[in-house]
Amino acid sequence: MDSIRTVFLGTGAAAPTRTRNVSSLAIVLDGRTLIFDAGEGTQHQLQRSTVHTGSIEAIFITHLHGDHLFGLPGLLATLGLNGRTAPLTLVGPPGLERYLRAIPYLGAPYEIRVAPAILPAAFEGFDVVATEVDHSVDCYAYCLIEHDRRGTFDVARAEALGIPPGPLFGKLQHGEDIEIDGRTIRSAEVLGPPRRGRRIAFVTDTRPCDAAIELARDADLLIHEATYANDHADDARERYHSTAEEAARVAKAANVKRLVLTHISARYDDTSALLQEARAIFPNTDVAEDLLEIRLPNG
Repeated sequence: MDSIRTVFLGTGAAAPTRTRNVSSLAIVLDGRTLIFDAGEGTQHQLQRSTVHTGSIEAIFITHLHGDHLFGLPGLLATLGLNGRTAPLTLVGPPGLERYLRAIPYLGAPYEIRVAPAILPAAFEGFDVVATEVDHSVDCYAYCLIEHDRRGTFDVARAEALGIPPGPLFGKLQHGEDIEIDGRTIRSAEVLGPPRRGRRIAFVTDTRPCDAAIELARDADLLIHEATYANDHADDARERYHSTAEEAARVAKAANVKRLVLTHISARYDDTSALLQEARAIFPNTDVAEDLLEIRLPNG
Protein backbone atom coordinates (compact mmCIF):
# COMPACT_ATOMS: atom_id res chain seq x y z
CA MET A 1 0.00 0.00 0.00
CA ASP A 2 1.19 3.54 -0.64
CA SER A 3 -0.64 5.89 1.69
CA ILE A 4 -1.04 5.58 5.47
CA ARG A 5 -2.75 8.59 7.01
CA THR A 6 -3.50 9.07 10.70
CA VAL A 7 -6.34 11.46 11.62
CA PHE A 8 -6.88 12.50 15.25
CA LEU A 9 -10.64 12.74 15.80
CA GLY A 10 -10.46 13.30 19.55
CA THR A 11 -7.44 14.07 21.73
CA GLY A 12 -8.90 14.98 25.11
CA ALA A 13 -9.34 13.03 28.34
CA ALA A 14 -12.48 12.22 30.34
CA ALA A 15 -14.82 14.88 28.89
CA PRO A 16 -14.94 17.04 25.75
CA THR A 17 -13.80 20.64 25.86
CA ARG A 18 -14.21 23.53 23.43
CA THR A 19 -11.01 22.52 21.65
CA ARG A 20 -10.70 18.78 22.23
CA ASN A 21 -13.18 15.98 21.75
CA VAL A 22 -12.71 12.74 23.66
CA SER A 23 -10.70 9.79 22.41
CA SER A 24 -10.89 8.65 18.80
CA LEU A 25 -8.36 8.03 16.06
CA ALA A 26 -8.72 7.09 12.39
CA ILE A 27 -6.03 5.37 10.34
CA VAL A 28 -6.67 5.44 6.60
CA LEU A 29 -4.81 2.92 4.45
CA ASP A 30 -5.26 3.30 0.70
CA GLY A 31 -8.87 4.35 1.26
CA ARG A 32 -9.69 1.78 3.95
CA THR A 33 -10.29 3.16 7.44
CA LEU A 34 -9.78 1.74 10.91
CA ILE A 35 -11.22 3.57 13.92
CA PHE A 36 -9.53 3.29 17.31
CA ASP A 37 -11.88 4.27 20.14
CA ALA A 38 -15.17 6.06 19.66
CA GLY A 39 -15.76 8.55 22.42
CA GLU A 40 -18.86 10.72 22.49
CA GLY A 41 -19.09 12.88 19.38
CA THR A 42 -16.89 10.71 17.18
CA GLN A 43 -19.33 10.79 14.27
CA HIS A 44 -19.45 14.60 14.49
CA GLN A 45 -15.66 14.67 14.27
CA LEU A 46 -15.77 12.35 11.29
CA GLN A 47 -18.03 14.84 9.54
CA ARG A 48 -15.47 17.58 10.18
CA SER A 49 -12.57 15.45 8.98
CA THR A 50 -11.36 14.15 5.62
CA VAL A 51 -12.33 10.58 6.57
CA HIS A 52 -15.22 8.98 4.67
CA THR A 53 -17.47 6.94 6.96
CA GLY A 54 -18.23 4.52 4.14
CA SER A 55 -14.60 3.42 4.16
CA ILE A 56 -14.65 2.18 7.77
CA GLU A 57 -13.57 -1.45 7.80
CA ALA A 58 -13.16 -2.08 11.53
CA ILE A 59 -13.45 -0.36 14.91
CA PHE A 60 -11.09 -1.11 17.81
CA ILE A 61 -12.02 -0.20 21.38
CA THR A 62 -9.31 0.04 24.03
CA HIS A 63 -11.55 -0.24 27.10
CA LEU A 64 -15.08 0.31 28.33
CA HIS A 65 -14.76 3.76 29.89
CA GLY A 66 -17.27 6.19 28.44
CA ASP A 67 -14.79 8.67 26.97
CA HIS A 68 -13.58 5.88 24.69
CA LEU A 69 -16.92 4.22 23.97
CA PHE A 70 -20.03 6.40 24.24
CA GLY A 71 -19.88 7.53 20.61
CA LEU A 72 -20.06 3.95 19.34
CA PRO A 73 -23.87 3.46 19.34
CA GLY A 74 -24.50 6.60 17.32
CA LEU A 75 -21.75 5.80 14.86
CA LEU A 76 -23.02 2.26 14.29
CA ALA A 77 -26.57 3.49 13.80
CA THR A 78 -25.51 6.21 11.36
CA LEU A 79 -23.54 3.73 9.27
CA GLY A 80 -26.79 1.81 8.86
CA LEU A 81 -28.79 4.94 8.00
CA ASN A 82 -26.18 5.70 5.35
CA GLY A 83 -26.92 2.38 3.68
CA ARG A 84 -24.10 0.21 4.89
CA THR A 85 -24.58 -3.50 4.11
CA ALA A 86 -21.02 -4.81 4.40
CA PRO A 87 -20.10 -6.58 7.66
CA LEU A 88 -18.20 -4.54 10.23
CA THR A 89 -15.48 -5.92 12.49
CA LEU A 90 -15.59 -4.63 16.06
CA VAL A 91 -12.65 -5.51 18.32
CA GLY A 92 -12.36 -4.84 22.03
CA PRO A 93 -12.06 -6.03 25.62
CA PRO A 94 -14.31 -8.50 27.44
CA GLY A 95 -17.78 -7.02 27.92
CA LEU A 96 -17.93 -5.21 24.58
CA GLU A 97 -20.44 -7.61 23.05
CA ARG A 98 -22.60 -7.40 26.19
CA TYR A 99 -22.50 -3.61 25.91
CA LEU A 100 -23.74 -3.78 22.31
CA ARG A 101 -26.60 -6.10 23.24
CA ALA A 102 -27.72 -3.59 25.89
CA ILE A 103 -28.20 -0.78 23.33
CA PRO A 104 -31.95 -0.51 22.65
CA TYR A 105 -33.11 -0.29 19.03
CA LEU A 106 -29.62 -0.16 17.52
CA GLY A 107 -31.08 -1.90 14.48
CA ALA A 108 -27.92 -1.97 12.39
CA PRO A 109 -28.90 -3.49 8.98
CA TYR A 110 -25.49 -5.10 8.58
CA GLU A 111 -23.55 -7.79 10.42
CA ILE A 112 -21.38 -6.70 13.35
CA ARG A 113 -18.63 -9.22 14.04
CA VAL A 114 -17.25 -8.84 17.57
CA ALA A 115 -13.76 -10.21 18.20
CA PRO A 116 -11.59 -10.20 21.35
CA ALA A 117 -8.74 -7.72 21.35
CA ILE A 118 -6.23 -10.27 22.50
CA LEU A 119 -6.42 -12.13 19.16
CA PRO A 120 -4.56 -10.60 16.19
CA ALA A 121 -6.86 -9.11 13.54
CA ALA A 122 -5.74 -9.88 9.98
CA PHE A 123 -6.51 -7.68 6.99
CA GLU A 124 -5.27 -7.53 3.44
CA GLY A 125 -1.84 -5.92 3.64
CA PHE A 126 -1.62 -5.47 7.40
CA ASP A 127 -2.42 -6.90 10.82
CA VAL A 128 -3.49 -5.31 14.10
CA VAL A 129 -2.14 -6.81 17.32
CA ALA A 130 -2.95 -5.89 20.90
CA THR A 131 -1.56 -6.18 24.37
CA GLU A 132 -3.13 -5.59 27.77
CA VAL A 133 -1.80 -2.50 29.52
CA ASP A 134 -1.92 -1.16 33.07
CA HIS A 135 -5.19 0.68 33.64
CA SER A 136 -7.96 0.53 36.25
CA VAL A 137 -10.07 -1.77 34.03
CA ASP A 138 -9.30 -4.26 31.25
CA CYS A 139 -7.56 -2.11 28.66
CA TYR A 140 -5.70 -2.89 25.44
CA ALA A 141 -3.19 -0.99 23.35
CA TYR A 142 -3.03 -1.71 19.62
CA CYS A 143 -0.34 -1.75 16.97
CA LEU A 144 -1.04 -1.68 13.24
CA ILE A 145 1.68 -3.65 11.43
CA GLU A 146 1.91 -3.33 7.69
CA HIS A 147 3.12 -6.44 5.89
CA ASP A 148 6.67 -6.19 4.56
CA ARG A 149 6.79 -4.60 1.11
CA ARG A 150 8.73 -5.43 -2.02
CA GLY A 151 12.02 -3.68 -2.52
CA THR A 152 12.47 -0.46 -4.48
CA PHE A 153 12.37 -0.88 -8.26
CA ASP A 154 15.72 -0.04 -9.89
CA VAL A 155 14.72 1.77 -13.11
CA ALA A 156 18.31 2.23 -14.29
CA ARG A 157 19.05 -1.47 -13.87
CA ALA A 158 15.88 -2.42 -15.77
CA GLU A 159 16.76 -0.11 -18.64
CA ALA A 160 20.30 -1.49 -18.73
CA LEU A 161 18.80 -4.95 -19.17
CA GLY A 162 16.94 -3.69 -22.23
CA ILE A 163 13.47 -3.64 -20.70
CA PRO A 164 11.25 -0.91 -22.17
CA PRO A 165 9.18 1.21 -19.75
CA GLY A 166 5.55 0.16 -19.62
CA PRO A 167 3.66 -3.01 -18.66
CA LEU A 168 6.83 -5.08 -18.25
CA PHE A 169 8.06 -2.63 -15.62
CA GLY A 170 4.78 -3.13 -13.77
CA LYS A 171 5.09 -6.92 -13.78
CA LEU A 172 8.61 -6.77 -12.39
CA GLN A 173 7.55 -4.27 -9.73
CA HIS A 174 4.87 -6.73 -8.61
CA GLY A 175 7.34 -9.56 -8.27
CA GLU A 176 6.69 -11.31 -11.58
CA ASP A 177 9.47 -12.66 -13.80
CA ILE A 178 9.24 -11.77 -17.49
CA GLU A 179 10.41 -13.06 -20.88
CA ILE A 180 11.99 -10.64 -23.36
CA ASP A 181 14.04 -11.40 -26.49
CA GLY A 182 14.37 -15.01 -25.43
CA ARG A 183 15.70 -14.04 -22.00
CA THR A 184 14.15 -14.51 -18.59
CA ILE A 185 14.44 -11.44 -16.38
CA ARG A 186 13.74 -12.21 -12.77
CA SER A 187 12.13 -9.56 -10.60
CA ALA A 188 14.88 -10.06 -8.01
CA GLU A 189 17.36 -8.62 -10.53
CA VAL A 190 15.66 -5.20 -10.48
CA LEU A 191 14.12 -5.08 -7.02
CA GLY A 192 16.00 -4.06 -3.90
CA PRO A 193 15.71 -5.93 -0.60
CA PRO A 194 12.23 -6.16 0.99
CA ARG A 195 11.20 -3.10 2.99
CA ARG A 196 9.93 -3.51 6.53
CA GLY A 197 6.26 -2.67 6.92
CA ARG A 198 5.32 0.54 8.70
CA ARG A 199 4.00 0.41 12.27
CA ILE A 200 1.66 2.65 14.26
CA ALA A 201 1.10 2.00 17.99
CA PHE A 202 -1.90 3.47 19.84
CA VAL A 203 -1.45 3.33 23.62
CA THR A 204 -4.14 4.73 25.93
CA ASP A 205 -5.09 4.62 28.87
CA THR A 206 -2.25 3.21 30.93
CA ARG A 207 0.56 3.60 33.36
CA PRO A 208 3.92 3.27 31.59
CA CYS A 209 4.58 -0.46 31.33
CA ASP A 210 6.78 -3.05 29.65
CA ALA A 211 3.82 -4.33 27.61
CA ALA A 212 3.44 -0.94 25.92
CA ILE A 213 7.16 -0.77 25.20
CA GLU A 214 7.18 -4.18 23.54
CA LEU A 215 4.05 -3.42 21.52
CA ALA A 216 5.57 -0.17 20.22
CA ARG A 217 9.04 -1.59 19.58
CA ASP A 218 10.61 0.14 16.53
CA ALA A 219 7.29 1.73 15.52
CA ASP A 220 7.28 4.54 12.97
CA LEU A 221 4.71 6.37 15.08
CA LEU A 222 3.76 5.94 18.73
CA ILE A 223 0.56 7.67 19.84
CA HIS A 224 0.66 7.59 23.64
CA GLU A 225 -1.54 9.11 26.28
CA ALA A 226 -0.12 12.02 28.29
CA THR A 227 -3.03 12.94 30.50
CA TYR A 228 -0.86 14.96 32.88
CA ALA A 229 2.39 16.85 33.18
CA ASN A 230 4.69 16.20 36.12
CA ASP A 231 2.79 18.75 38.21
CA HIS A 232 0.09 16.08 38.56
CA ALA A 233 2.25 12.94 38.64
CA ASP A 234 0.43 11.75 41.78
CA ASP A 235 -2.90 11.98 39.95
CA ALA A 236 -1.43 9.98 37.07
CA ARG A 237 -0.39 7.17 39.41
CA GLU A 238 -3.67 7.13 41.31
CA ARG A 239 -5.81 7.13 38.16
CA TYR A 240 -3.66 4.74 36.12
CA HIS A 241 -2.57 7.29 33.55
CA SER A 242 0.79 8.53 32.24
CA THR A 243 2.57 11.86 32.32
CA ALA A 244 4.18 13.36 29.23
CA GLU A 245 7.62 12.50 30.58
CA GLU A 246 6.58 8.89 31.16
CA ALA A 247 5.20 8.63 27.63
CA ALA A 248 8.52 9.92 26.32
CA ARG A 249 10.42 7.30 28.31
CA VAL A 250 8.24 4.61 26.73
CA ALA A 251 9.02 6.04 23.29
CA LYS A 252 12.75 6.08 24.01
CA ALA A 253 12.79 2.56 25.41
CA ALA A 254 10.78 1.27 22.43
CA ASN A 255 13.10 2.98 19.92
CA VAL A 256 10.23 4.53 17.99
CA LYS A 257 10.76 7.15 15.29
CA ARG A 258 8.13 9.66 16.40
CA LEU A 259 5.94 10.25 19.46
CA VAL A 260 2.61 12.09 19.46
CA LEU A 261 0.92 12.80 22.79
CA THR A 262 -2.84 12.50 23.15
CA HIS A 263 -5.56 12.07 25.82
CA ILE A 264 -4.74 15.50 27.27
CA SER A 265 -6.41 16.61 30.50
CA ALA A 266 -8.77 19.57 30.22
CA ARG A 267 -6.63 21.42 32.77
CA TYR A 268 -3.99 22.07 30.06
CA ASP A 269 -5.22 24.82 27.77
CA ASP A 270 -1.54 25.43 27.11
CA THR A 271 0.27 22.16 26.33
CA SER A 272 3.77 23.65 26.27
CA ALA A 273 4.65 22.07 29.63
CA LEU A 274 3.70 18.63 28.34
CA LEU A 275 5.74 19.15 25.20
CA GLN A 276 8.77 20.47 27.05
CA GLU A 277 8.80 17.53 29.48
CA ALA A 278 8.50 14.98 26.71
CA ARG A 279 11.07 16.55 24.39
CA ALA A 280 13.63 16.62 27.20
CA ILE A 281 13.54 12.81 27.03
CA PHE A 282 12.47 12.17 23.42
CA PRO A 283 13.02 15.16 21.12
CA ASN A 284 10.87 13.98 18.20
CA THR A 285 7.62 14.57 20.08
CA ASP A 286 4.48 16.55 19.26
CA VAL A 287 1.16 17.12 21.01
CA ALA A 288 -1.88 16.12 18.98
CA GLU A 289 -4.73 18.51 18.27
CA ASP A 290 -8.16 17.49 17.03
CA LEU A 291 -8.22 16.86 13.26
CA LEU A 292 -4.42 16.78 13.02
CA GLU A 293 -3.34 14.54 10.12
CA ILE A 294 -0.03 12.69 9.91
CA ARG A 295 1.08 10.86 6.77
CA LEU A 296 3.66 8.11 6.98
CA PRO A 297 6.06 8.27 4.04
CA ASN A 298 6.20 5.31 1.69
CA GLY A 299 9.93 4.92 2.22
